[in-house]
Amino acid sequence: QVQLVESGGGLVQAGGSLRLSCSASGRIYGINAMGWYRQAPGNQRELVATVSNRGGVQYADSVKGRFAVSRDNAKNTVDLQMNSLKPEDTGVYYCTALVISDLTADARNYWGRGTQVTVSS
Repeated sequence: QVQLVESGGGLVQAGGSLRLSCSASGRIYGINAMGWYRQAPGNQRELVATVSNRGGVQYADSVKGRFAVSRDNAKNTVDLQMNSLKPEDTGVYYCTALVISDLTADARNYWGRGTQVTVSS
């Protein structure tokens, strides 16, 4: 199987910065897209940012210009640098990866357990 482990969440004041990291391990032949979603209380999980294995990136409109996603294909990691944080960025941030199994060659989407980000006003 595959495990995704996030780190780097916490409490920060509005205008501050945080960096989230996610590491994938297990039966991995390759990883297509990796990225981050978030879920605020009472809301649905929403896309924050994704990056393909060729470096193509996609951002939610609400984070463009403030967040930057990056990945290390050799290490199977993806990071999210979050700057100019706002209270509305508060939520649980989940790492996700579309992983190709080294056993079956099938592609399957995996999720981490999430890390809490709280931005105080």
